[in-house]
Amino acid sequence: MVAGLCRSLRDRVLDRCIGVFPCLADPARRSNLVLRVALVMLHLVYAGILFLFDGGLIGKTKKEPWYTALYLLLWIATLVQYFLTAGSSPGYVIDAMRAVNERNVTYRRAPLASKQPASSKNGSLLVAVEGGSGTNSQGSNATSWAKLVMDMYPPGTSVRTFTCSYCHVEQPPRTKHCHDCDRCVLQFDHHCVWIGTCIGQGNHCRFWWYICEETALCLWTAIFYVTYLKENITRAWWKDVIMIVLLIFLSILFIFLLLLLLFHSYLVLTNQTTYELVRRRRIPYLRGVPERVYPFSKGVCRNLYNFCCFRTNIYTFEPLPTPLELEEKLRPYTFLDVLKCRCC
Repeated sequence: MVAGLCRSLRDRVLDRCIGVFPCLADPARRSNLVLRVALVMLHLVYAGILFLFDGGLIGKTKKEPWYTALYLLLWIATLVQYFLTAGSSPGYVIDAMRAVNERNVTYRRAPLASKQPASSKNGSLLVAVEGGSGTNSQGSNATSWAKLVMDMYPPGTSVRTFTCSYCHVEQPPRTKHCHDCDRCVLQFDHHCVWIGTCIGQGNHCRFWWYICEETALCLWTAIFYVTYLKENITRAWWKDVIMIVLLIFLSILFIFLLLLLLFHSYLVLTNQTTYELVRRRRIPYLRGVPERVYPFSKGVCRNLYNFCCFRTNIYTFEPLPTPLELEEKLRPYTFLDVLKCRCC
């Protein structure tokens, strides 16, 4: 009886909320909204309790306002980076395919004397293929999406091998279909539940900066909590209990974020994704690659440059390395290679 009344009341409240906010009708959007609200509330609770309990921090703020101001600035920047990452596109194949098709249409319509790349008309989207002989949208040749993708695979590869069975589109290398987003993602890393979107080519850099800022914020907050417990451990026991419980949870969260930051830093330095590292034996074009060979790595410095200076309006495709390139990557470094910065 009571359970039925509660269920009926919950349904009524949910129907009214959906009437006011139609976006809540989608269960996926509703769960994403709940997670984002929970994350913001978690940040508010930790910062609010700190300033509510720690009177010494308020006094220190009056003497040295810059110290607390830097903490609050990091707190705000972390939340802003979170929402920027959550609202960014990971790089969907359908968007890249649309950009290529628009480039082709513009190329065919343009006069022979004034052919420009389709992207130069509005400066919005560019498609580039890495490699010496790769075709890109900044050139003057119109190339279909199927041919563009096929040129990135070894000759003789069947189209069915790289065609998505869900989207029915040709997938460039390093692409995977995300069942949560129901789209194919370029350089798919993983689907982040807390952010509510996939992490891929378009937002991996933003995601790295977010976990970096979140890790720094956790560490700084933990320092504040430890300082408070040292100075006020015997004043009010119930405050100490609350602070200790929050500190334990914060320490676990910090360890997790630190390990996640180190793991993604390793992926960045070697130009890998989480999916490629975990499912290496199941990915067809990586099965024959030795474990200690990073097929898409271009050296630490080049990997960092491509990762940090990536432009969100450019879709970059990486062709599969040739056997000669894999053999070169397999060759161990010598002292002469280090002097020539081959590892970089």
